[in-house]
Amino acid sequence: MTEVLRVLIADDHPVFRGGLRALLSTDTGFDVVAEAAGGTEAVQLAAATRPDVVLMDLHMPDLDGVAATAQIVRENPETAVLVLTMFDDDDSVFAAMRAGARGYVLKGTNQAHILHAIHAVGSGGAAFGPAIARRMLEHFNRASPRASGTAFPQLTEREVEVLDLIAQGQSNQRIALRLSISEKTVRNHVSNIFTKLAVTDRTEAALRAREAGLGTAAKYEI
Repeated sequence: MTEVLRVLIADDHPVFRGGLRALLSTDTGFDVVAEAAGGTEAVQLAAATRPDVVLMDLHMPDLDGVAATAQIVRENPETAVLVLTMFDDDDSVFAAMRAGARGYVLKGTNQAHILHAIHAVGSGGAAFGPAIARRMLEHFNRASPRASGTAFPQLTEREVEVLDLIAQGQSNQRIALRLSISEKTVRNHVSNIFTKLAVTDRTEAALRAREAGLGTAAKYEI
């Protein structure tokens, strides 16, 4: 049987939250465990319920969705955040990605695509609308991997560690052992790395890393 994904809905509009809950109830693969009307409440409920996926609006009272996303991902990397918003400007998209969101979908998107996006991020993947994905590719492809000692500023410190080990040819299992984290957390980090670097597989990610000077085994000798 397919694993049921536990979902937290974070949106300050009760009517929209209700619509999302109704939509998710049509798919037996989802279980809505909590609803939040603001960013602070979303962070608190995410810590209490440990959902697989958080559906995050960006513009909310007390704590915006970007800040809430960053705090949720920092406290529990195994939780995937899917931004569901009406804002499609570059600043909003890239701020959400830097905060650790695994996907970005507009509220006007058809319901089937929204359900598919939730399944995708909950299974360790990423999900973006075509226009947003195109802008991300253009943005990250403009970034030079040889720019400086901080070759990948879009990655978190932990993601750089994982990328370094990928460049060494390490498997997810070996990376989990080296960094003392779960394999599921490694898979989430790998998915984030692929998205932020606009690469499609481990080989391409490893090549980008080695070009930037990562992948030397000496740093992680057993």
